[in-house]
Amino acid sequence: MKQKICLVDGSGYIFRAFYGLPPMSSPEGVPVNAVYGFTNMFLKLTQKISCDYCLVLFDAKRKNYRNEIFADYKATRKDTPEDLIPQFPIIREAVDALNLNHMEMEGYEADDLIATYAKKALEQNMDVVIVSADKDLMQLIEDGVEFYEPMKDKFFTPEDVREKFGVLPDRVIDVQALAGDAIDNIPGVPGIGLKTAALLVNEYGSLDSVLARASEIKQNKRRETLLANIDNAKMSLQLVTLKKDVPVEQEISEFICKSPDAKVVDDFVSKYSFNGLRSRLAKWVSERCQSMSEGSVSGSVKADDLVADVPFVMDSPKAVVVKKYELVQTLPALQKWADKIRQAGVFAFDTETTGLSYVFDKIVGISLSTAEGEACYIPVAHKSMAAQEDLFSSPSEEVRQLSVADVSKVLKPLFTSKSILKIGHNIKFDMLFLTQVFGTEMEICPIDDTAIISYVLNSSEHGHSLDELASLYLGYDTVKFEDVCGKGKAKITFDMVELDKALDYAAEDADITLRLYNILKPKLVSSKLLDVYEYIDRPLISILSKMEQEGIRVDSKELNVLKSSFIEEIASIEKDIYEIAGEEFNVASPKQVGEVLFDKQGLKGKKTPTGGWQTGADVLETLADAGNALAAKILEWRTVSKLKSTYTDSLLTLLDKNDRVHSSFSQIVANTGRLASSNPNLQNIPIRSERGKKIRACFVVKEGCKIIAADYSQVELRLLACVADVKALKEAFEQGIDIHTQTAAKVFGLDVKDVTKDIRSHAKAINFGIVYGISEFGLAKQIGVSRYDAKEYIDSYFKQMPEIKAYMAQTVLFAQENGFVVTPFGRKCSISGINDNNKNIAMNAQRAAINAPIQGGAADIIKLAMKNVKKALADGGYQTKLMLQVHDELVFESPVNEAEEVAQIIKTAMENAVDLCVKFVSEVGVGDNWSEAH
Repeated sequence: MKQKICLVDGSGYIFRAFYGLPPMSSPEGVPVNAVYGFTNMFLKLTQKISCDYCLVLFDAKRKNYRNEIFADYKATRKDTPEDLIPQFPIIREAVDALNLNHMEMEGYEADDLIATYAKKALEQNMDVVIVSADKDLMQLIEDGVEFYEPMKDKFFTPEDVREKFGVLPDRVIDVQALAGDAIDNIPGVPGIGLKTAALLVNEYGSLDSVLARASEIKQNKRRETLLANIDNAKMSLQLVTLKKDVPVEQEISEFICKSPDAKVVDDFVSKYSFNGLRSRLAKWVSERCQSMSEGSVSGSVKADDLVADVPFVMDSPKAVVVKKYELVQTLPALQKWADKIRQAGVFAFDTETTGLSYVFDKIVGISLSTAEGEACYIPVAHKSMAAQEDLFSSPSEEVRQLSVADVSKVLKPLFTSKSILKIGHNIKFDMLFLTQVFGTEMEICPIDDTAIISYVLNSSEHGHSLDELASLYLGYDTVKFEDVCGKGKAKITFDMVELDKALDYAAEDADITLRLYNILKPKLVSSKLLDVYEYIDRPLISILSKMEQEGIRVDSKELNVLKSSFIEEIASIEKDIYEIAGEEFNVASPKQVGEVLFDKQGLKGKKTPTGGWQTGADVLETLADAGNALAAKILEWRTVSKLKSTYTDSLLTLLDKNDRVHSSFSQIVANTGRLASSNPNLQNIPIRSERGKKIRACFVVKEGCKIIAADYSQVELRLLACVADVKALKEAFEQGIDIHTQTAAKVFGLDVKDVTKDIRSHAKAINFGIVYGISEFGLAKQIGVSRYDAKEYIDSYFKQMPEIKAYMAQTVLFAQENGFVVTPFGRKCSISGINDNNKNIAMNAQRAAINAPIQGGAADIIKLAMKNVKKALADGGYQTKLMLQVHDELVFESPVNEAEEVAQIIKTAMENAVDLCVKFVSEVGVGDNWSEAH
């Protein structure tokens, strides 16, 4: 019988474990939910696995040799959650405790190591089983190599791969290279999806043949797109192809399965208080050791030998929720629910929709709940498969449901009643979609939001989705969206879901929202966070809803002109690059950039572990700062290209029929309470650059109006002066002295009149850098001085303003003792990893602790300002509308006849929003576009 090795994708397990469990902490306060889950998952896997050799593979870092091929590889992925970072070394400790072989290698991904050892095993006449949920590893399936996906408890055959990709495993990479991958940010060929890619590869035999014969393709658009993207396709092939020749040093013979040490396992369990796993681990260790001693390790791994990796939970049983759900399809039934709501005086609700954009998608139904376990679903726009397939059938004949008019007539008085409380989860989303039923002028109040309550209680200690909170607080597994709508090619929109399934899913959402509210709302009082929720975050929900509904107008013609200008500028910069380099090359290719700069130009650089040149922004900036014109031009090319793709290209696809764009603002993302903008993100448009000003100039107002832009001046420094009680800063603000000039005079020992523009710039960098916990290395790089000089400047700064150093020390100590810090307005900001043994993790956490009260306080101030401005405008009966919030700035659309008057009212309302030890100043501008007003 052949020997077998099991190669496990450990990195994939880590993230599944982290997101699959609620937060847990060790006795020392270190997050350990991913460690617990990881250990539990491996316990299930190794209890049944039967093989001779086993190896767990991890990614070393996110960046690897593929980033040298394409700098933006995986650039769209979110940053690693803060609470997960300190768990990585503990997970390695868990693997050691279980006596499992593990490995990672700088510059390579776990997938490459799996590919390499799979090849080695085949060469040694061994069988291989790969354990992973990563589709990229399916390219390795062949005779002797099995692929097991634990989530589905399924071994994938070549035919399964054909069903998924349209080709057999040996051509998977060709299809991936053409189709690209949005998750890993692999470009592929624009407009070609998996289906088309598979058709092309099957027709021509391989990617090389497709590209070589692209000119023969009959479809004009497809042919032209392929010919224009040959380099992208070839580069994408490099990115998706797993390396089978990683220079690993250890041989397979070193990865023999070993029995664990009972004491080591017990010590590990005790160290992290994994008491729920103790008895199971003890039993597992005993069985494992016995099987080793009996020599029964060898054998083949079959599907039945592995335990299905279903979502696991803590060792307590899941809660059983009693449900009484009703499908409401008649007016009398709806009226009965309206009577229930009036009697209860409170209800939870949710909406089902065809998508996530209230501008482009439609509401499908509404669910209501008045008591735990009692809920209903009211379909209003469901269709049937039969009606879709039969042109002579009417959806109303197939799906019995109430009209929008009837629903509005019965429910609108309840949603607008000030004596009935409405509860939602991410309620702003539902409020926006309900405008399609009740009209845009209707105001839903009073309201409560369980997602925001959860966020106020624990900003970043866990996620705030309904599914996660149901599991965390109720011990309940909810019906998932994909359970009713499917996923992948089989995914349908909610209006196509059968009503019985829609009822189970939608009614449960309203029911669970009410249950969570009953648990979470009282916690605000016991946690002393009620004021933050009631006076800052809850009032903002309606303000943001109206703001998003309003949107901001974009001059699409001017945006197209700017897009053309960027295209011309990119071409011009490319021409300059080619002239300086003395040759043409693909500026988008880090590999080719490295070859030109370092191989051909002879510049000094650093190489990656795979031998390629490093060409990241930091490398190019260093070269540019040293006077290298080519590096400077390449940086400029990257800047303009990113502005084009991020703004001029994407904005044009998001405009409504009135040329307005409606960004979505979330209150539950940032740890510090800052709002997050998305679809599109309008908070990252460059403020001071000429190109950024041109983008802002494309944001305009409707005829007869002006834009008002109101921006707080140096809000974080003013806040620092208050929270740290900094005498010098307070005096400067009170006397109206330029704060950066004042700092320069104190730090550099100069008279105010002798402070030059450059010296003031240095002082400005120190002022803002201190707020963000800047290091001497960071300051030296930012202002172009030696680390010695930077240290001198920082030391002098603290000597002149010792209160700041004392504040920083006290804040770090508080965070180390409590695991969080607090803004001046009482908001709790979680700080994870501050007591970590890893110095880098701990130092980063310290910087976050220093900054969070300031940045979080600034976020609270702008929210209070929005609340104050709303009241001032309403009291005056003005028609001015809030359109955007961008960090410390508010942007309004105001009728011409009231713009100048309202600008002063907004300024006063913002400056009076808070009463602290220094005056908070708002600078207000009026113009025909955002750039002009700003």
